[in-house]
Amino acid sequence: MSTALLRRLRRHPIAIRATLRDCVTLTYAVPAAVLRPLLPPGLELETAGGDGFVAVALVQTERLRPDGVPAALGGTFFLAGYRVFARLRTADGRVLRGLRILRSDTDRTLMALGGNLLTHYNYHHSRASVVSANDTIRFAVHSPDGAGDLDVIVDRGDAGLPEGSPFASVREARRFAGPLPYTFDYEEPTHSIVAIEGRRTNWRPAPVRVHVTRLTFFDQPAFAACAPRLAAAFSVRDIEYHWLRGVRHAL
Repeated sequence: MSTALLRRLRRHPIAIRATLRDCVTLTYAVPAAVLRPLLPPGLELETAGGDGFVAVALVQTERLRPDGVPAALGGTFFLAGYRVFARLRTADGRVLRGLRILRSDTDRTLMALGGNLLTHYNYHHSRASVVSANDTIRFAVHSPDGAGDLDVIVDRGDAGLPEGSPFASVREARRFAGPLPYTFDYEEPTHSIVAIEGRRTNWRPAPVRVHVTRLTFFDQPAFAACAPRLAAAFSVRDIEYHWLRGVRHAL
């Protein structure tokens, strides 16, 4: 496969639909100075009070398929995604809010292979388990490189914000509940940003309590000088999601 063809394939050339059956997002506050070097050219960090934010999304995904394919033929898998909140200023003056994905873990080999062929989302094939009981759900991931390990218990009972959250209210925190309207890729050979628009239904994130016993993503050297703080945790269920084809924005 030629380099040019591979580059075009990784621009998310196919519109995709899926159902997000269970989706929990943990939002961590990280000093802006730590996160800015993790963004490519063209993207600006979203901040509040001197912090940027990393979303750890834990998603049970069902019926993922190309747009137009019957839902019954779609795939089911688990996804853990690590994303930085950012924005893009386009050449025509628009400001697009979205997420820059740093890493993705999935329990399906085909999803990891396909995701790395069609996106820059940095997929890893990992072992994962999701166990639900009453109003709790436990997510566990074991990654081959150890950088995507996690163990999180979620309590869906009434909850507010975690102690020490930088957000003044749940309403403010929902701005960083993810996913946002766009996901951003950087295409280095053409010095471009590829923006993938996502459209969703029934998006009503509810705050939840979480107990995080393991999350090795923040053990990486990039975060050695800080202590990421859990700023919010939200849960949504039964979301119909539609990702459009990627659009390239030359910088």
